[in-house]
Amino acid sequence: MSQEVDVVVLGMGPGGEAVATQAAQAGLDVVAVDQHLVGGECPYYACIPSKMMIRAGNVLAETRRVSDLAGASTATPDWAPVAERIDVEATTGWNDQIAVDRLEDSGVTFVRGHGRLDGERTVTVDGETYVASKGVVLNTGTQPSVPPIPGLADTPYWTNRDVVKLKELPGSMIVIGGGAVGAELCQAFARFGVEVTLVEVADRILAVEEPEASKLITEAFGSEGIQVLVGVEISQVEYADGHFSLTLDEQTLRADKLLVAAGRRTNLADIGLETVGLDPGAKSLDTDVRMRAGEGLWAIGDITGKGAFTHVSMYQAAIAARDILGEEGVEADYRAVPRVTFTDPEVGSVGLTEQQARDAGISVRIGVAQVPSSARGWIHKAGNEGFIKLIEDADRQVLVGAASAGPHGGEVLSALAVAVHAAVPTSTLRSMIYAYPTFHRGIEDALNALD
Repeated sequence: MSQEVDVVVLGMGPGGEAVATQAAQAGLDVVAVDQHLVGGECPYYACIPSKMMIRAGNVLAETRRVSDLAGASTATPDWAPVAERIDVEATTGWNDQIAVDRLEDSGVTFVRGHGRLDGERTVTVDGETYVASKGVVLNTGTQPSVPPIPGLADTPYWTNRDVVKLKELPGSMIVIGGGAVGAELCQAFARFGVEVTLVEVADRILAVEEPEASKLITEAFGSEGIQVLVGVEISQVEYADGHFSLTLDEQTLRADKLLVAAGRRTNLADIGLETVGLDPGAKSLDTDVRMRAGEGLWAIGDITGKGAFTHVSMYQAAIAARDILGEEGVEADYRAVPRVTFTDPEVGSVGLTEQQARDAGISVRIGVAQVPSSARGWIHKAGNEGFIKLIEDADRQVLVGAASAGPHGGEVLSALAVAVHAAVPTSTLRSMIYAYPTFHRGIEDALNALD
């Protein structure tokens, strides 16, 4: 027996929830499927709880800067309020009933279970079959990737899903992975008194960002007592007597706990892609500009390979929903995908890096302004490290990329994202009036540096 519906959405991360809700509110019969928590990784294990941890750590860091600006202060770190806030405010004890109710109140039928494609426009969930007249939306997301390091699999290592549930912090921790997740978490824990060592196999942390950003954050970490080791190979991981040991090229590291933050892998292997002619071993799914991955099939979110960000998933969800509903709408355009690493200093980027632009054969001009040299940076003083970097296509005289690092770097990035997305001429950007004294006024300084 099979049930006929209009749309099946497989995976209830933010994008999947958005597509399902929009389709149901438009009058379609929608079935949403997920075996895990409705809302996905972001509200329970990633974006929201991690930013609560970071916010708490930043408050502690600010109290330590009081002596530079306003007298004297002392602060005693206490993880209990952070754990309580994550448990109660962010995740409701990792219970998704509020999200399920929100979904069902919008008219969606929610089915808890493991869904798989079973041919075109068909999904099975634990023995039940749903045939979707309009089609299926895939939003199955990612999970933490664990590198094949000898011995690692046999140890009780942590991932981001574990550390957000901590009630007490260890005395020491090794973090494998110097990307955004690893960098954010190691700084947050260090600010609560954990002795942290960050290990990265690449030659710098935040390797997808500008080299200036990597240098900036490495120096910031060093000033806070975080040991950063880059360009190293981990040959063995061991766990004995409640402690971890990592054997590197020329040394052995020891710590109470080990956090693996070595990227993500897509959940594509066991969702029946082979039944619709797609490769279940693929790292991502190709889609067209309307998010179509096949006949009666759409894919959104992390599995499309366009950036494992909630904002990308939500952007794609809106496009897919319009297409399902037969509406005209914007087509996917990834020229100006923004990303922010919420370290302190904060690192925001949009569009191409300098190296990517040069590799693409673009005639590049670079403009850089240092935050401490701006009026607002000079006023800010303690914790004012950072820069604004512009990557211009000199032939077209438009920005193709930009980076904003420093206090509120992600907020300053918004103006640069508009400039890259809309291909605003740099002459027009120069003609603007920039409020004084603001951090974003540094954009004007960086524009002047293009000359």
